[in-house]
Amino acid sequence: MTAVDRDIRTQGILVLLMWFSLTPGLIFTFGCQAQLGPGGAEEVDGARREASERGATAGVPGSSAERTRARRGRLEVVGEYPHDPGAFTQGLLWHDGMLYESTGRYGESTLRLVEPRTGAVLRMQSLSPSLFGEGLALVDGQLIQLTWRAGRALVWDLERFEPIDEWGYNGQGWGLTAGDGELIMSDGSTRLTFRDPVDFSWRRTLEVSLDGRPLPQLNELEYVDGKVWANVWSDQRLVRIDLTTGAVDLVVDASGLLDPDLARYVDVLNGIAHDPETGHFWVTGKLWPRIFEVRITAPDE
Repeated sequence: MTAVDRDIRTQGILVLLMWFSLTPGLIFTFGCQAQLGPGGAEEVDGARREASERGATAGVPGSSAERTRARRGRLEVVGEYPHDPGAFTQGLLWHDGMLYESTGRYGESTLRLVEPRTGAVLRMQSLSPSLFGEGLALVDGQLIQLTWRAGRALVWDLERFEPIDEWGYNGQGWGLTAGDGELIMSDGSTRLTFRDPVDFSWRRTLEVSLDGRPLPQLNELEYVDGKVWANVWSDQRLVRIDLTTGAVDLVVDASGLLDPDLARYVDVLNGIAHDPETGHFWVTGKLWPRIFEVRITAPDE
């Protein structure tokens, strides 16, 4: 290599180094464009605005979110009752003394009305074999049932389980609950998505964190008194989420509910419903032969 060649090569390397040092924002922006979530560009823009309004503090060392530590609650079993061991529970809610349940698996997904203390299925509607049932919510006398990968939210009449409408959405459907005039949805990620209860249109998203770190795999949801309880997929904990900050403020260990002999043959904990009259929760899991009525207490509450 001649001296001229070496000079040209050296100059070229210097130019490249200068270009990379001046354009990291461009590279980062390009990378983010390729990772739009279920709400598309509109959702990403909304999340950016929301993060800006919050000061984008979640997970930043020394920030208020980082300093907030979730308290540990206590779970006490009040009652234990039969539950269909063939029900792959995906969504659960309480209404007028009855449980409404969404079950999953292709070819086996259903919508059910269940008598809580006997486990008797009083009414059942099967989904198309091409659909995998997921989260369930009740709004204005209508049940809204998510599907896992089909991007379809099914709207059912509460009394007759007859189909009324259907809404579309992007991405996966996991958990669903209703509160404060909104539907709140999880998709297995670290975020909750808030949607219009009339047409399921996207409104905003909220990133969820536990002890200052993003909390992924949010699953079945239950709205109670301005906060959202969630199952975390493949985890034995229940978490309570502050909808103002997205921070988990209470963690409850729900392990050990099932007898070890029964636990060997079932899938994960999933399904949480709240009875406002007693304040108790009803929890179960996928293929669990038992459902539990529990009391949850928290320090200083």
